[in-house]
Amino acid sequence: MQMTKSIRSLVVLGVVMCLATAVCFAQSPGQATYKAKCAVCHGTTGTPSEAMVKSMGVKPASHPEIKKLTEAQMIEAVKNGKGKMKPVGGLTEAQIKEVVLYYRSFLNPQPLPPGL
Repeated sequence: MQMTKSIRSLVVLGVVMCLATAVCFAQSPGQATYKAKCAVCHGTTGTPSEAMVKSMGVKPASHPEIKKLTEAQMIEAVKNGKGKMKPVGGLTEAQIKEVVLYYRSFLNPQPLPPGL
């Protein structure tokens, strides 16, 4: 009887650990789209490479001009292009909104807790 309880506890613990791991590694809805369609120019964390800055004039998400853009303005830029950026094709309205929300998470990054 005691052994059965121990086994059951270990199984439950294993299931909880698997679920917790899956949640930790889950991507936000726009993250995969951002990586596939945007990161090549805007950088994986919203900071473009020096080559992109020089050739295309891409500004980092931390730039004051980018920070003052509204969500609607960003959605418009994805749909219709802006400056040297061409419209991003092949995305649904929902995907565009999700990728903009993901990109906006770079605008005000949260500092890491002390010790990390």
